[in-house]
Amino acid sequence: MRNPLALITAEPTAADLAAIDTEWPLIAAELDLLDAEITLLYAEDRGGPTALDWRRLRRAEARVTRAAADLTATRTDPHRAA
Repeated sequence: MRNPLALITAEPTAADLAAIDTEWPLIAAELDLLDAEITLLYAEDRGGPTALDWRRLRRAEARVTRAAADLTATRTDPHRAA
């Protein structure tokens, strides 16, 4: 049986780092979306979300959609430039 702690203490491989690098635009877009959603949640303390808050959310959602589509296209067409 494999030692479960070995998985925790092992350094990421070059393949792991390459996968993270490839997925980073999507990860960053999802973090921006999360930040926009948190801003909306806390907007109640200031009297409700502003038009700018909603615009930020829509832009973040669109960015996630584009990044996911680009990542999918890159995975299905390895010759596509990132």
